[in-house]
Parts: sequence; C-alpha cells; structure tokens
Amino acid sequence: MEAYKQEFIEFMVESDVLKFGDFTLKSGRKSPFFMNAGAYVTGSQLHRLGQFYARAIHDEFGLDFDVVFGPAYKGIPLSVITTMALSELYGKEARYCSNRKEVKDHGDTGILLGSALRDGDRVVIVEDVTTSGKSIEETHPILMQQANVEVVGLMVSLNRLEVGKGGEVCALDEVRERYGFPTASIVDMGEVTEHLLNRECQGRVVIDDKVKAALDAYYEQYGAKR
Repeated sequence: MEAYKQEFIEFMVESDVLKFGDFTLKSGRKSPFFMNAGAYVTGSQLHRLGQFYARAIHDEFGLDFDVVFGPAYKGIPLSVITTMALSELYGKEARYCSNRKEVKDHGDTGILLGSALRDGDRVVIVEDVTTSGKSIEETHPILMQQANVEVVGLMVSLNRLEVGKGGEVCALDEVRERYGFPTASIVDMGEVTEHLLNRECQGRVVIDDKVKAALDAYYEQYGAKR
C-alpha cells in the first residue's frame, strides 16, 4: 500500500472522521464503523484532505481533465480543495464546479456553482463516500444537461465495500458498470483494516481482535460478493 494511503487512514482516525463502535446508519442498518467527512473542519485538515484527493486522482486517472465536479452538498468543498491541491502539487490548473440543490433564479442564476461546463470538458467527480450510488444518479443527468462533457472518473475517499443495490458488487463498482466511467477510492475498508489491525494510532488501538471480529461478521452479511 502506498505511503500516502497509510497516512490517509491515520488521518481519518486523527480527524475523528472514521470511528469504530456501534452505529445506526441512515438506512437503519447497524454498522461497526462510521465515516463522517463533515468532521474535517480546520484549515490544516482541509488542506491535507485536498492533497490526498489530488494524489489519488493523479495516480488513478492522470491529469488530462478540465474540471473537478463536487455534487452538493459535501462535494462542494471537496471540489474546491482538490482543485487547489492539484495546482499546488502538480501545477494542474483545473476549474471547480458544483451543483445547487435548487435552481437559482436571480443574480448568479442557474444550477451550477463555480465554473460553467463547456462542450468537450473532461470532468472528474469527487465525493466523500458512495454507499448506494444515489448521489450520482441525481448529479450525472445534471452534468449531461449542461454540456456535452466526458466524465473521466469518480473519486471517493473511502470505499465501504458493501454490496450495492444489485446484490453482488459494491456501490462504487455498480456506478462504473452503469455509467461506463472509472471509479476509485483513496482507500477501501480492506486497506483500513489491514493497516490498523492491532496497530496503535493516536495512542490507542482502534481495530483490535474484537473490532476485527465485528467487521468480519458485518461483511459476511453486507459485504460485496465480488
């Protein structure tokens, strides 16, 4: 595993973004872990987060694209910090773009924030986590309605590796199969478990044998089959 991925895993724990215990998800499902990207709140955290996204995009998709698009709402700051980090790390001058939940009918009208989309633009989408693919179902048509663009790929911070709606592959793979563009994550839960198992992080072990057993049981029931 690349060093920056190991750093990102520890960064999630340090930032109180990734937690282990007993949680009830929005779906009502009981989970032994919870990831909340809204816990990145300081300038230094956001600066580092943008760099992790930029590195992963560089490694997975390259730099041949024009726009970083972040679906509302959590994707809005992600698109901004990633665009800044791409410039800082690679000298890549991409434009940022996000959507509004509602069309604005006065002042800066329309459904987009940031850059307009142009025919021929190559777009990278950034999200925090993809659990069901619902966000892409909502935002992909918006992209296509604005201009004749090409989606280069979707980058999320964490792939939960849970089975998607089809009952076989994870939601991130379902997005790739449905829309035909590459999908990737900075890390997935398999890498998280491998790196943190019985390893001290922030002065404590966050995945011990008991937590590992809970994760194994969870994925036995809800994990992607392939």
